[in-house]
Amino acid sequence: MNIFTLSSKLCMSHLLLRDTFDSFSFLEGEIVTFNRFSIDGFLCPDFFDEPQERSHSLWKEVKSFCLELIRGSRPPVEFRLVLALSPVDLEHFFSACSLSSREQENLQGLYLNFHFKEHVLTCTTGVSTRTFSLDRSLERAWDSYAESFLKSIPLELEKN
Repeated sequence: MNIFTLSSKLCMSHLLLRDTFDSFSFLEGEIVTFNRFSIDGFLCPDFFDEPQERSHSLWKEVKSFCLELIRGSRPPVEFRLVLALSPVDLEHFFSACSLSSREQENLQGLYLNFHFKEHVLTCTTGVSTRTFSLDRSLERAWDSYAESFLKSIPLELEKN
């Protein structure tokens, strides 16, 4: 797990106005302005005519709603957004990191957790696995991959 402090203005632009994070799955979010707004990223199957191949919204599908809640003359009191590497991007991650098939099968998700509070924006990496393992190579690979991704944007970041 890595924690990065990010340039709020630049990162917010990439999160809300650009397509930088559009391919990520959106798991959940909470935005606190004049009210506390909670958003669940699970797709509601009853809404769709056809069965969906995925369980969560993509960030590009919900970011405009988040932008409307955040936009204004005052910054939000706080927000938290949880994004996950999409199944398509997981394939790129696996090929780039040369992980064993056992590690790939054990993986549940690779996450970027954005948190804004008191004018400070942080991003924490996270890994979820199906079973516990003492081997931290998957976590180290994701931490390194996520850091390279954030630097390539380029975001001003400070590793905590």
